[in-house]
Amino acid sequence: MTTAITHRSALLALVLGLGAALAQAAPKVGEPAPAFSAVDSNGRSVKLADFAGRTVVLEWTNHGCPYVQKWYQGGMQALQKASTGKGAVWLTVLSSAPGTQGHVDGPTANSMMKEQGAAPTHYLLDPEGRVGRAYGAQVTPHMYVIAPDGRLAYAGGIDSIASADVSDIAKAEPLARLAIDAVLAGRPVAKAQTRPYGCSVKYAN
Repeated sequence: MTTAITHRSALLALVLGLGAALAQAAPKVGEPAPAFSAVDSNGRSVKLADFAGRTVVLEWTNHGCPYVQKWYQGGMQALQKASTGKGAVWLTVLSSAPGTQGHVDGPTANSMMKEQGAAPTHYLLDPEGRVGRAYGAQVTPHMYVIAPDGRLAYAGGIDSIASADVSDIAKAEPLARLAIDAVLAGRPVAKAQTRPYGCSVKYAN
């Protein structure tokens, strides 16, 4: 019994420690967004600096996560197209490590996007979790919006109802969409920091 309790305590400490580390690493809204470079699904190097002066949306993904699946029944694709149609850059980021849920290579990512009708500007592969950890991304989907001046304008949930049920999308406050539209219009984001929900990001150990 003592051994089991010790193991549970150690596991809890590990989980809490990871959460604290991510929280500490996460950039604050209003501060400069962390610079990064990653390879996209077509093998091209993509840098945040490439999009200086534009609104940038970051979406953390994992196709095996039911919360992501909920949004990829059409809602995420519509939000991607609406945002990029207004001039935003949309970067879908996959931080699942090799051997974990959601990990895919570039060609597989491209096939999935074609099948889903997804329309990000780039699909970034982050198997070592460098981009995810720089932003403190905790779940999929975790959403961030970077303003044209390079500052983080929004960080948090895609909407206000923590559910994997697609029918809840219409009932929820569309937090990410409101943030994107505000930044594109040059307005302050009313709710700039919200609680994200979803599956944990499957980082490498």
